[in-house]
Amino acid sequence: MANNRSDIDNQAATELTRQAVGRYAAAWLAGDRPALAACYHDDFTLHYFGRNPLAGQHKGKAAALLILAEVTRRTNRRLLAITDVMAGPQRGALLVRERFERDGRTAEFERLLIYAVRDGLLRECWVYDQDQGLVDTFLS
Repeated sequence: MANNRSDIDNQAATELTRQAVGRYAAAWLAGDRPALAACYHDDFTLHYFGRNPLAGQHKGKAAALLILAEVTRRTNRRLLAITDVMAGPQRGALLVRERFERDGRTAEFERLLIYAVRDGLLRECWVYDQDQGLVDTFLS
């Protein structure tokens, strides 16, 4: 039970984060691209790691959506499962399993996507891959 204002504020912030990340997860599972795009804040920043041509910070909703579309184009990326949805007062996260395909090769791996939420929308994302080197080979 919350016994002070800070606990109540943290619980409310955690719930808002959970709702924003949950909406995104539901849209992704449904394959609803317009609903996915609607989850991003206009000031969204994507931090895409690795040593590949798509790695870097991509600022702005339009720039991030272009990079994500290019990842999909290069890898025929497919969501296999959302393993877990996590939320706290400052960050939310999805642990997902995806499949990449390219040039006759296929790989499945887990990815951790950590989100900052503002105004009920995803404001920032950091993508951590189970095997960054493997992801880099698919994106290069």
